[in-house]
Amino acid sequence: MPSLLTDVPAIAARLDDDTLHVWQLHYDRSRGRAPLLGLLAGYLGVPADAVRLVAGPHGRPQLAPTQACALDFNWSHSGDCALVALGRRVAPGIDVERRRARPRALELARRYFHPAEAAWLATQPSRMRAEAFLALWTAKEAVLKALGRGLAFGLHRLEIDVATGAPQLRRLEGERPEAWQLQALEIDPAYRAALAWRGPPRRIDRWILADAG
Repeated sequence: MPSLLTDVPAIAARLDDDTLHVWQLHYDRSRGRAPLLGLLAGYLGVPADAVRLVAGPHGRPQLAPTQACALDFNWSHSGDCALVALGRRVAPGIDVERRRARPRALELARRYFHPAEAAWLATQPSRMRAEAFLALWTAKEAVLKALGRGLAFGLHRLEIDVATGAPQLRRLEGERPEAWQLQALEIDPAYRAALAWRGPPRRIDRWILADAG
């Protein structure tokens, strides 16, 4: 449901240990992190210029320890779309990618993905391969971001199954896959997105943040 920036504090009050909040924002490179900081300010109850972000051990942006208050977030942007996931006592990972032609999808999968993923992708009709690749990519990115790691961790060190439509985490080096949640997000026909977190299932509440200028 569309919501103005002034509605954020009231919505933030609804966030509890059983829910995750996902916001869709308009992304404008010239504004950088300003919309993200404004959204986080609504959850923290402080002015936007008081929000302090730091880099985690592997570069993942996070709230400064003095502001975290059990709140964690993750964001991703592609084209003119940005998504922000927020949770309490959980580290969410989110990824969004614009749908477009990807002629090197199979080549990239064979080079970087888990062998089982690349083998499955090779069985897909060429007209469907870009979408299948994107389903794998967004799911893998979401898991790695929730893990607090980036692509340098190695895309081959986790295996995702999207053959049935809903992404399933089959393998994650050093982790129990069954301890993780992974969901595709339907946000816009032009984009594909996924959300991941370690822990029990949570309800996902979603809003669109109207452009505040």
